[in-house]
Amino acid sequence: MKIFNTLSRSKEEFKPIEEGKVRMYVCGPTVYNYIHIGNARPMIIFDTVRRYFEYKGYEVKYVSNFTDVDDKIIKKAIEDGTDSKTVSERFIEECKKDMEGMNVRPATVHPKATEEIDGMIEMISTLIDKGLAYRAADGTVYYRTRSFKDYGKLSHKNLDDLRSGERELKVTGEDQKEDPLDFVLWKPKKEGEPYWESPWCEGRPGWHIECSVMSKKYLGDQIDIHAGGEDLIFPHHENEIAQSEGASGVTFSNYWMHNAFLNIDNRKMSKSLGNFFTVRDISERYDLQVLRFFMLSAHYRSPLNFSDELMESASNGLDRIRKCAENLAFLIENAKAGDKSGAGLSDAEQTLLADSAAFVTQFETAMEDDFNTADAISAVFELVKFINTNTSGANSAEYLNKLSEKLTTLTDILGIKLGGGEKEMLDSEIEDLIAQRNAARKEKNFARADEIRDELLSKGIVLEDTREGVRWKRA
Repeated sequence: MKIFNTLSRSKEEFKPIEEGKVRMYVCGPTVYNYIHIGNARPMIIFDTVRRYFEYKGYEVKYVSNFTDVDDKIIKKAIEDGTDSKTVSERFIEECKKDMEGMNVRPATVHPKATEEIDGMIEMISTLIDKGLAYRAADGTVYYRTRSFKDYGKLSHKNLDDLRSGERELKVTGEDQKEDPLDFVLWKPKKEGEPYWESPWCEGRPGWHIECSVMSKKYLGDQIDIHAGGEDLIFPHHENEIAQSEGASGVTFSNYWMHNAFLNIDNRKMSKSLGNFFTVRDISERYDLQVLRFFMLSAHYRSPLNFSDELMESASNGLDRIRKCAENLAFLIENAKAGDKSGAGLSDAEQTLLADSAAFVTQFETAMEDDFNTADAISAVFELVKFINTNTSGANSAEYLNKLSEKLTTLTDILGIKLGGGEKEMLDSEIEDLIAQRNAARKEKNFARADEIRDELLSKGIVLEDTREGVRWKRA
């Protein structure tokens, strides 16, 4: 298996630290609003990478954080007249709903920055003790960037040419920096902002330190893969390396994977240009499985352009695969019901199944060449064409089932659900409606309660009222 390593700018053979296991950290969103489709790309890409590793038999520990303390969250809280915790908790739940809609599986661990403050203070203290960081007069703690001799090795930037990254936190007292390139590890509190006690001042962490600490806590000092969008290469991931390797003295991550930008109608996504879309916006127009299929239609390191035309093309392609699966299911049911139900594989069917193995090999070859999902999807389409050409009511159920299993296995790796083209209700949406029904019943608004029950039933959700509460199942 070959992975393009941003660190070396080349494809390298993947060799895990521990045989049969993968330790993987993916930078998650800052939760101050609904996630946008730019956030969706790394979520979908690296969820697919995880799925393929698991398909190959690896045990994957996958960590992806939520940044729940940040200037943007504080600004949103002020605008809404509430507090940062309320904002972040709300949008973490909304993010999880969107992830579910895109069939992005929950991480093994989803740590939150606010729950890892002690670890951040501990790592910052270690960096100070090693002379890699220092406290300014106002309590701000900075990392001595030039003290880390390998700084710039990920972004391949010359230290003297570097400028502070766009997302670096700006704080009062920056004139106290020893060097303009030094970056913030801890910043003093401002009035009305959340803060924590520390040896240096009451304040909160800089943005970069959280991922170093979370990765160390949940995956160890050394990990196999660190991933995220290419906008994180500098300064965020560069600073993570300086912090983590400065504290531990060992290589932080063996492989660095970064997906390219997503553009909208060939322009950078921007609210000012009126081409900014959240995943929730897209869900009102398309099945989010279409969004996932679209995101996987290009190699993750290639820039991807989002447009209605391309989404329609993705929708048509997904429908073609789903139609094949639907036809197979129909043929299987007929074969089970008819005389063919007990028939074994014919010689011709055995030959065809042997031929179909080539498409699985084609899929694996694409995925093992730096997770080329575009070529992997081409292999799926080839399999669909083969199935459509080589199945009929005359085939045995065993033969048809084996073809169905191949198609399902490959689409499962891509995170594509084959069931229907209609949007299936999310578990979270069902629970929300049940909560509304419970509230209506408490208010003795039985007409509304019955209306919700009927709505759920029309979508294949059956409710059962028990002593322990409402249970539900999909019909």
